[in-house]
Amino acid sequence: MVKFSVIVPFYNVQQYAPETLRSLSANARSDFEFILVDDCSRDGTPELLERAAKEIPGVVHIRHEQNGGLATARNTGLDAARGEYLTFLDGDDWVAPGYFAQLVDAMDHLGCDFVRTDHVQFTGRNRTIHRVPHGLRDVVMPSREVILPAHRSTSVDYAYAWAGIYHRRLLDKGVLHFMDGLRTAEDRPWIWKLHREAESFAVTGLLGVFYRRGVSNSLTQIGDVRQLDFIRSFDRVLADTAEDPEADRFLPKAVRTYCAIIAHHLGTIDKFEPQVAKRLRTLAAAALKRMPQDLLTDVLDSMDHERSTQLRRLRRRPVPAGEAA
Repeated sequence: MVKFSVIVPFYNVQQYAPETLRSLSANARSDFEFILVDDCSRDGTPELLERAAKEIPGVVHIRHEQNGGLATARNTGLDAARGEYLTFLDGDDWVAPGYFAQLVDAMDHLGCDFVRTDHVQFTGRNRTIHRVPHGLRDVVMPSREVILPAHRSTSVDYAYAWAGIYHRRLLDKGVLHFMDGLRTAEDRPWIWKLHREAESFAVTGLLGVFYRRGVSNSLTQIGDVRQLDFIRSFDRVLADTAEDPEADRFLPKAVRTYCAIIAHHLGTIDKFEPQVAKRLRTLAAAALKRMPQDLLTDVLDSMDHERSTQLRRLRRRPVPAGEAA
């Protein structure tokens, strides 16, 4: 009987994978499985994973013949997982010794659909603690009730799939799979769906996940066209939320978050290649035209002057008819 499945996608992370794998070894238990999904790496990562499959108890090694991106790799792991509980880890991150046992104990104790945790972000030698934006700890609540308020960061804005643990019943309900093929912002439609469709959740003050920032080949550091997948990601958030029975409650939050993300990318547009920057402006302008216009007006009226002015200017930008559809 497998109690716990950990899904770990890897793609060209030979520099960091050894630390990740050592942390899995330090968390091994007879009822744990570690599903290592190699997303068609072209460096030394495959050899490291092959060795890990022989040396670390509970490893299941899967290799993609074509690169599909993080969302697709996670879905492969979900399809193979056998555990009562599940979580994720990225192939360049790591966890503290014994952390997974503590996480499972928390889930056993709280008995809800999913539990979220804080995490440690590290860049070089600097480490900072990032908290789930939810004040109550170890208190089970309806997961839909913490999506709001619209004007403040909430649990749906803490979109790290690896910062938590999830009951298998969510997988069986079809809640845990990701939007296939997304190269970035894959956690956003996922976290919204999770909070809308699960029944209960809690936050626990457990620290043990270490999230590596500043990795040179990470999409957060690369200004190429794959970054623009955030548009597809948030289009899905809006479309799914519009189908919710309480769409009137939740859509203002979804629209506001989408606008904030567009403004963020426009604020860092210099990192993009010129043609990608041009494409970003076109796609973002089209996205604004697809939003419910009355809600968009209310959101822009409530935002700070700098972002509001920037987005209003973009809203007036002409776009090809096909883009705005």
